Amino acid sequence: MVHLTDDLTAFKSFDAALPAFDVTAMRAHTAEHPYWVHFGAGNLFRAVHAPIAQTLLNEGEVASGVIVAETFDADIIDEAYKPYDNKSLNVVLKSDGSIENTLVASVAEAFGVRAHDAEWDGLAAVFRNPELQFVTVTITEKGYAVTRDGAPLPWIAPEVEGGPDTAVSAMGAITALLLERFKAGAYPIAMVSTDNFSQNGDRFGAAIREFAALWAAKGFVGQDFLDYLADDTKVSFPLSMIDRITPNPAQSVADMLGEAGFEDNQIIHTAKRTNIAPFSNTEETWYLVIEDKFPNGRPALEKAGVYVADRDTVNDADEMKVTTCLNPLHTALATYGMLLGYLSMSETIADPDLTKLVERLGYVEGLPVVTDPKIFSPKEFLRQVIEVRVPNPNIPDTPARISTDTSQKIPVRYGVTLSKYFAAGDAGVAGPEGQQTLDDLVAIPLVIAGWLRLLIGTDCKGTRDDGTEVTLSPDPRISEMQEHLKGLSVGSHCSNAAVKAAIAPILSDTTLFGNDLTNTPLSTKIADYLTRLADSTNTAHAVLKDALK
Repeated sequence: MVHLTDDLTAFKSFDAALPAFDVTAMRAHTAEHPYWVHFGAGNLFRAVHAPIAQTLLNEGEVASGVIVAETFDADIIDEAYKPYDNKSLNVVLKSDGSIENTLVASVAEAFGVRAHDAEWDGLAAVFRNPELQFVTVTITEKGYAVTRDGAPLPWIAPEVEGGPDTAVSAMGAITALLLERFKAGAYPIAMVSTDNFSQNGDRFGAAIREFAALWAAKGFVGQDFLDYLADDTKVSFPLSMIDRITPNPAQSVADMLGEAGFEDNQIIHTAKRTNIAPFSNTEETWYLVIEDKFPNGRPALEKAGVYVADRDTVNDADEMKVTTCLNPLHTALATYGMLLGYLSMSETIADPDLTKLVERLGYVEGLPVVTDPKIFSPKEFLRQVIEVRVPNPNIPDTPARISTDTSQKIPVRYGVTLSKYFAAGDAGVAGPEGQQTLDDLVAIPLVIAGWLRLLIGTDCKGTRDDGTEVTLSPDPRISEMQEHLKGLSVGSHCSNAAVKAAIAPILSDTTLFGNDLTNTPLSTKIADYLTRLADSTNTAHAVLKDALK
């Protein structure tokens, strides 16, 4: 049996790729010469960023490792990092059934941010070091929120009133650390959001500058600090696109590791309900594209598989993934997966009707409006998603996980494509079936209708296709949507007119779809599909077959 804290020689009995560098020497070098800090110590960091740092170390491109910090759930550091000497096992679950293990030891130090204590002082010292080149973050889109309706959010307000010395939220802590860097010499740095949403760098920069402006209004910082943050030759906020399906650690993977002799296989559930483990489980395919905007220099990230490109290329790659070739397909499969009671994403796409749904969604309705980023083929990217990545039975991903915050995802995953069809008007866009207009869309209205059908219910409980109740994945707008749908029920044979009236406020909501869908062909289609889906139980397959024939 082996543990992460064992000497590397112990791993000779375990099938894993080992670091090709002296871990002790790396950590000593990093203490004096830090170049990379990452915020967000969760599973995606362990599956993407830490392996990139390890590859750079293995290739001799750098002598320092990555430093990780956690603001939302500092227990992650205490429970999943420090007891294991900041090491982890990255388990790649390939579609052919094979498994590739890598002992990742590239994390030089890990900081849990709870207060401005000794741990904070260590992190602040890193930011004061002129050699620090860039920061990456994976804190989810919610972590960038600072104000609502012009007022600081409730958990942000105390940090605004208390000033930089009290900041422990993601945006507050990072802004305070940048203030430390400014005071030390206004050293340059790149602040790279690698969160999974469009224009992430722009959103990151806006949030940091907004926080700093709130402090300036209270007299905690001066205009010179605001000018520093606004100067992209000093502090840049590059765009990025990241892609690697990395579910929460699975018990099946933990059991497999235990049988193979890896004893640090327990899944950790923190008090804040973070699911993490001394291992990560992820797929083989991954992408990271970053805008080449590093005012303090950078290592050869390309040698670790990262695409470094200009801003337009990053935007095109991101829009391709988020609005067409992956994320919309994920939401479509997850919605109907929840509706049909499937427990894994691989089960959803094994359903022939759902395969047809995402093939039409991607190839027919999506690709015609995609801008080719040129660094990889959108059509090949889409093929991998449909034929290799989602069907991978070894990836323990679930419709429930993907369905989280669906209302927040729809504006990007479908609204952008819809806006392009709106802009094309009657002329349409050139597709595989000739010129296509809004009237030719089938898959997108099917997905919207499926989502609304799933939401029929009360108290955040939905209704499956077979009529049974299902607990819906967390979403801030569930109650609002269910209030609109409260007059509908499954099997009550509601008239099409009643369905249209119930969903009209939803379809007119431009924050959801980017456009008012009422009085368009889409409104009629969505209402017709929803009427048939809700007419009785076990209708989903019949509706899908008829619409996609």
